Parts: sequence; structure tokens; C-alpha cells
Amino acid sequence: MESYRTKINVLIVLILFVLAAVGTATNSPRRKLGNKRYKGPCMAVNSIDKCWRCDPNWEKDRQKMAHCALGFGIIAMGGKSGPYYIVTDNSDDDVIDPKPGTLRYGVIQKGPLWIIFAKSMRIKLRRELIVSSHKTIDGRGRYVHITNGAGIKIQCASNVIISNLRIKNIVPTPGGLLRESDDHLGLRSGDEGDAISIFNSHDIWIDHISMSHAADGLIDAVAGSTNITISNCHFTDHEKVMLFGANDHYEADKDMKITLAYNHFGKRLDQRMPRCRFGFFHLVNNDYTHWERYAIGGSSRATIISQGNRFIANDKLLMKEVTYREKSTASVEEWMKWTWISQGDDLENGATFTPSGDQNLLEKIDHLNLIQPEPSSKVGILTRFSGALACKVGRPC
Repeated sequence: MESYRTKINVLIVLILFVLAAVGTATNSPRRKLGNKRYKGPCMAVNSIDKCWRCDPNWEKDRQKMAHCALGFGIIAMGGKSGPYYIVTDNSDDDVIDPKPGTLRYGVIQKGPLWIIFAKSMRIKLRRELIVSSHKTIDGRGRYVHITNGAGIKIQCASNVIISNLRIKNIVPTPGGLLRESDDHLGLRSGDEGDAISIFNSHDIWIDHISMSHAADGLIDAVAGSTNITISNCHFTDHEKVMLFGANDHYEADKDMKITLAYNHFGKRLDQRMPRCRFGFFHLVNNDYTHWERYAIGGSSRATIISQGNRFIANDKLLMKEVTYREKSTASVEEWMKWTWISQGDDLENGATFTPSGDQNLLEKIDHLNLIQPEPSSKVGILTRFSGALACKVGRPC
């Protein structure tokens, strides 16, 4: 009898997997089994998630996740080998002398820390949260919302991992004195209201974040930031989603390298998914189900490699073009030299991708940490569990 039940359970798992694959094959832009509704067995569906998810004992070795990044952020270790710091207090009343137990107190400490949460909580940040080097903010196992206040800033830092948060309704905040580290108090100008801002930082991994509604960008990376992976995130309800490189004059951004993998760009998004300058950007197996003006834009000789993504143009809009070049900064003769490649992408509902530059570049860059793309027909399932996960301690995540 026990053997019979085991066979039945295996058959159910196989049926669920086939149904998910069929849903992907139809290239439906809407998830019938989204992250919040799915009640079946754990499915680690992409190369990053397969490293740690679906282990019922994931909570006993949280720091295993530090070895799971791929792409340009692959060596981001976060707070690996450091002690655990537990956020017990969701307040942010004192930005000059933050209380122990608050998130702000943890992120400004020296040395590696793996930051987790004692319970589910909403945190309204009075001022931008300055995250120092060698930190992991790990929201797995809880519902952690950063909402209705300032966002997160990674400034002049390295080795930072941010995972499994819900970030929305980020607003501008005024300037003034702010604790930037445990031994430094700085006088800062007002913050524009980015959900996550990466400034002059490197070796960063942002994974399984749900993001919407910020006054400025959802994720910006500027001022020479590099070696960044953004994966398994879900973006909705925003105009200017991502900005990589702040302006067309800061040529230090030519060394910027960013990977976008397994993300879902969902409802009510307008543009900048991302908008790039100078650097090298690898977009692999992302799902673009909504855009109004454009999906991918750039200027200043940005190199963009798009592999195995799905682009579904809006039926109700005339704007079917995926790409956008900033015409005010370059002539056609100039931007045709920028290398923008579409390889194995799924272009639906009349979507078009205008390539340019060296279409043989991929044959020359084997030394880079590029994630190997899977077929675009699998994008629906590869991104099915994008966004913050509903993890529970003692169960597969």
C-alpha cells in the first residue's frame, strides 16, 4: 500500500509539471498558477533556485544561499561566515542612533552579518537605509514589507545580498543627519525615492524581490557600480523601472556589468526594463509581458545581449518595438555601432527587436560569467515563482 501511494504521489508531481509546461508552451502572458496561488509541491524551476530551494531544511543552513548566485554577481557572498542578526523591532524612529534589534542597526554594523527576521513585519523607513559591505538581508520565512517610506541604498559597498522582500510605495525623504555606519554620522541631501539604489558598489545580488510604486526608479545602479545580478524578481505598477548608468558623461560606467535573469516584468510598466549606458548587460530568460513605451533602452555605447527572453507586445498599443535608442545623444550611424543582440528571443503580438553592432560578439566573450540561456519557450515556467516567496520554516521554500 505504501509503495502504491508513493507511485501516486510521483504521478501527481509529473502531471503538475506537465501542466505547467503546457501553460508555458501556450505563451500565455498571465500566470494561472502564480506564486501566491500555487499549492502544489515545490518546483525549483531555474538554475539559481535549484541550488537551494525545495530543501525542507533550508532554514537550518541559510548561508548556503551565498553560493547560489549566477551571472555577474556570482561572487557576492553577503554576510557569509558572519553571525546571524535577528530583526525583532520594525520601528525606524531614530536614524542617528538606531536601536539594536532594528533593521537599520544591523545594516550599518562592521563585518559580515546574515540578517533575518523574527516575525513578519512592515517597516516604514524614515530615511534611506544605508547597507554596508558584507551584509545579507534574508526575508525568507517571513512576510517582510518595506513600504510607505524611504528605500534601500547600497553605497560604496561590496558583497551584499538582498532576498525575499516586498518593496512598494517608496517616497522621497528629506535630507539631514543620518547614521551611515556604526562610527560615522553623515549630513545627506534629500533622497529621490528609489526602491533600491546601488551607488559605486560591486558584487551585489538581488533575488526574489517583489517591487512596485516608487517615486523614482525601482532599481538603479550608477557611479561605477558593477558585478551585479538581479534575478527572480517581479516588477509591476511603475513608470521608469531600472536605470543603469546615471548620465551620458560618466564614462567610468563603461566597466559596469549587470545580469538580469528569470525576472518577470508584469502589469502596468512603462519603460526602462532596463535603460542602460556604457556598460555590458546580459538579459537572459526574462518574461516581458507588459510595456507601454519600450522594454529595453540605452545610449552611450551600451552593450546589450538579450537571450531566451519572451517579449509580448501590448495588443492595445501601437508601440511594438522592444528597443529604444536615445536619439538626442546619437545619430543612426553612431547607434548602429552599439552591439545589441537578440538571440533565441520569443517575440509575440508583433513585437520587434532592432539589433545593431557586432552580431558575432558572443563568440568572443567566453571568459565572461554569462548564464547559459534556456529556450524561450520555457520562460513562463522559469519565471513562475518570481517575486518574494511564501516560505515557511520546516517546509520546502
